[in-house]
Amino acid sequence: MKADFSKKLLEWNRKKNTRLMPWKGEKDPYKIWISEIILQQTRVEQGRAYYENFLRAFPSVHLLAKAPQKKIFKLWEGLGYYNRCKNLIETAKKISKEYKGKFPEDYEKIKSLKGIGPYTASAIASFAFNLPYAVVDGNVERVLSRYFGINTPVDTAEGKKMYTELANSLLDKKQAGIFNQAIMDFGAVVCKPRNPLCTQCPQLMDCQAYKHHLVDVLPVKAKRIQKKSRWFYYFIIELEGSVYIHQRTEKDIWQNLYEFVLHESPHPLYRQDILHTDFVKTVFVKQKIAIERISEIFAQQLTHQTIYIQFVCISISKPLPDISRYVLVKKKDLIKFPFPKSITAYLKETSPAQTFF
Repeated sequence: MKADFSKKLLEWNRKKNTRLMPWKGEKDPYKIWISEIILQQTRVEQGRAYYENFLRAFPSVHLLAKAPQKKIFKLWEGLGYYNRCKNLIETAKKISKEYKGKFPEDYEKIKSLKGIGPYTASAIASFAFNLPYAVVDGNVERVLSRYFGINTPVDTAEGKKMYTELANSLLDKKQAGIFNQAIMDFGAVVCKPRNPLCTQCPQLMDCQAYKHHLVDVLPVKAKRIQKKSRWFYYFIIELEGSVYIHQRTEKDIWQNLYEFVLHESPHPLYRQDILHTDFVKTVFVKQKIAIERISEIFAQQLTHQTIYIQFVCISISKPLPDISRYVLVKKKDLIKFPFPKSITAYLKETSPAQTFF
């Protein structure tokens, strides 16, 4: 059954796999690494432009290692999961300095690099160096779960171990990179999460999920993500053509990105109550303020939480006395700073010509 699966998969790959991606067939470990880090938690369609822009800006690991962090985060803007970018920078510096710009060709050494786990290490090892390590992502887990009729949850330690061992037992070790790309492509275009192309599947006759009407049930996940809600009220405070911003440095969402003066409320606020919070009274001590605009509510969905955001545009006539974490930046220069996706979207919507008021 295993031999038949691998044989049919590779035959499908040779004859019918027409999936095109700019990094497909790439042998340069640096480019493979960039593509894999970008594609973590990111759809291929969205990641494509980021990949191309990154390589255009930083065609080598040395250039990435030397680049200003602000420039790198600006290019990453909108991708989310900003720890990936932080780890990317750290690993680039290590490869540039300790490995003289050359990626290690040993799986364990690759896996030891910051931000590189078993999946990414397997991808780099197999695609760049044809080392016999199976990649196991969501596409692979889905294909294996359905074909072999496995109901062990994919998001448990037992499941991860089982799927990794099974994938490695199926791997064609002489053409590891080709096999890995084939099974991922197969999961993406044939054995899809929804509406899989079962009638066109070369594995149909032996697929246990199809035989037992479990295609919509497998793979199984044990954990259901409990989402929480947060309410952000951003005060865009203008003083003589400049606004206050600061960089988020806490270990929270959007670390290393910039934002306006923030009040996070434990609950939603009515529009008429936003300016009457203790936060506002503390920030605008004996200060005359003119309200330019209060936006509608913006919502940004993250994996584990939903952020509800409102923007309050205010003009003041003198500097704020107690806002040391924030700096004044000319409005025209805001475009140079990396912001969370929701703030960038608001600025583009209200200021297509980069005039924010």
